[in-house]
Amino acid sequence: MVPLLMSRAPRQSSAGEARPASEPSFEKALAELERVVAQMESGNLSLEQALAAHKRGLELARFCQARLEAAQQQVKVLEGEVLKPLADAAGSGDGD
Repeated sequence: MVPLLMSRAPRQSSAGEARPASEPSFEKALAELERVVAQMESGNLSLEQALAAHKRGLELARFCQARLEAAQQQVKVLEGEVLKPLADAAGSGDGD
């Protein structure tokens, strides 16, 4: 398994909230997950290595899933904030 390289300073996500330095980006986690899957599919791992790769793959998959769910929730909130005022503005213009 290839460990992720991580900086020591907190990073800013696209939404502006700080991320702990130990938390990889979604893209890096997904790339590592793809490498782990490729290693496992190669069939060249010992049983112990395969079990460790499987464990790491599950951790990465859960992390990616959580990040995707958080992003989906953010999109829903943003759509609600953006679309609601537009609908209200259209409705108030018809009452003249």
